[in-house]
Parts: sequence; structure tokens; C-alpha cells
Amino acid sequence: MPDLEFGLDTFGDLPETASGDLATHPEAIRQVVAEAVLADRLGVDVFAVGEHHRPEYAISSPETVLAGIATQTERIRLASGVTVLSSDDPVRVFQRFATVDALSNGRAEVILGRGSFTESFPLFGYDLSDYDILFEEKIDLFAQLLTEGPVTWSGTMRPALREAEVFPKTASGHLSTWVGVGGSPQSVVRAAKYGFPLMLAIIGGAPARFAPYTDLYRRASEQFGTTAHPIGMHSPGFIADTDESAREIFFPRYKVMRDRIGALRGWPPVTRAEFDQEVEHGSMYVGSPTTVARRMADAITALGVGRFDLIYSAGTIPMADRLRTVELYGTEVIPMVRELLAERVAA
Repeated sequence: MPDLEFGLDTFGDLPETASGDLATHPEAIRQVVAEAVLADRLGVDVFAVGEHHRPEYAISSPETVLAGIATQTERIRLASGVTVLSSDDPVRVFQRFATVDALSNGRAEVILGRGSFTESFPLFGYDLSDYDILFEEKIDLFAQLLTEGPVTWSGTMRPALREAEVFPKTASGHLSTWVGVGGSPQSVVRAAKYGFPLMLAIIGGAPARFAPYTDLYRRASEQFGTTAHPIGMHSPGFIADTDESAREIFFPRYKVMRDRIGALRGWPPVTRAEFDQEVEHGSMYVGSPTTVARRMADAITALGVGRFDLIYSAGTIPMADRLRTVELYGTEVIPMVRELLAERVAA
């Protein structure tokens, strides 16, 4: 599977330090940089950082962190996962990622999303009642900015532009741009309309249930006359030397985070039985390298995706265990997935 790519995603969760204390936000950001440097050295294809405005996450400005990573890495591509375009300004987003692209010598990617969390909307003065129109208008403007020529545009959520030039330009004339989708058919069609690659956020349930979305993207791309790019998926996981140790390290910390968010959304507390079911049959890739590789290969086969990103840092997982996950992912899991998929093709 020569075209298959593998990435790592993080939201900058606050990890436990060697002393057992919770890391500060500055410590957590520096930890993410260290993990990205390791991923680069191990040959991982992409490193993505998400945008959040909550106390349990350290990264609110993905492109700033990516700029720091850019100067310490050589080959790994650097992405947001996601940039909440609805509550940001498309011109500034383009400028910031074009800057990361320059610092990384062409390795920047922006993944645009509407945002599954809503803290950024009141923080930056946006009304949640405008949730849909904000993204619709801003992605339209962003698509025009990607031409890197003079832009004339008007909408209802932002001042109009007339023959506006935006700087810096990228060296290649192309800023790699994806759309992240959590389960909305309209968002899938929108990605196809603009010819953007699609990144599926699959965080629960059997991966195969997203097959209709991959089919919809390809059919919509054909109808719009745009390119149906290889589809990506990202899902949570954690890798340790054994299945038992992976579950015992991950579950209690995941439960705290999941229940805190669930309380805001009306979800009941997650049980160990539900967690085990998700690990064994759903979209949580937790276990030894062999177990995680097998389950990743199953998901990739079921959906026919061209990229798999593992969200590796859910909750307060200790720093050392996070680094071990990155190490095992790069040295054992990725080669094993490639081997499993090659065997299936040969069979």
C-alpha cells in the first residue's frame, strides 16, 4: 500500500509528569513539540494538533505550535486537526498557515472544521445561532484565498473584499487544505463541492458505519466535477507493550475526560464494559502494537481510506507513556499495518 499515509493527532491534553503532577499548559505544549520531533524521526507521515479553548487542553493556536515544530523537524507534514474556521477569520487563517508552510519548507496542512466544541464562539464574539452560515461563508472565502490571487468576495458574516491581495504567498502556490467532518452529510457534500480532501472524525461505533459517507463524497465529487481525493480518518487510541497495560493506563484517564465532556452534553458516565466493547469492536485503537495494527488494518479495509491518524493523547496519560505510544506507532504499528494490508491484497 505505497500511497497509504499515517498520522498522529493531539489536542495538547495535560499529561502527568514524572512526579505524578499534572503538567502546566506551557509544559504540555513543550511535550507536544517533543512528541512531534520523535514522530518525525521515526518516519510518521503527518503530525496534527487540534484547536480547543478548554482548561484540559493546552493548544488553542495550532499554527503557533506547528511553527515551533516546523523549525525542529525535517520531513513530517504539519496539520491542524481541526482549525475552527467558523470562529476565526479566513484571511488570518490563510496567512498563519502560509507562514507555517514557509517555516516548514512546504509541509503545512490546514484541516478546516465547524468545531465539535463551542467555546470559541462566545470567546470571539460569534453567535451560535449563526453556526451553519458562518462556516458556509467562510469556507467559500477560504477556497478563493487558496488561488493566491486577488480576491473579490462578499458575504453577511464578514466585511467584503475587493481585489484583495493576501500575503505571504506559499512557495508552491498551493496550501494543502482538508475538511474535517464528524458525521454530517451536508459537510461531506460541501467538501466535495470545493474539491477538498475529506477527513472523517470517527470516535465511536464500528468504522464501517461511515462507509456511506465515503461513498457520498465520491459520488458528490463526480457530480460537481471535482477531484475525489483519498479520504482520511482519525480515531482515538493508545499503544503500550501489552493489551492489558494499554487498557489499564488509558481507561481511568479517558473516563475522567469523557465523563466531564459527557456531563455537558447529557451523556451518562462511560462504563468499563462500554469501553472494552469499543476497544474490541468500535473505533478505539487501544492495545499492544499487534492488536492496534490489526484493528487499524480492518478499519482501513472497511472504508478504503488513504490516511489513518491516531489521536494518541486522550486524557492525562503520563508523558513517558505518550512518548512510548509515539515510538511504538512509528516503529511497530505502521510497518505491521502495511504488511497486513499487503497480505490481504496478495490473497
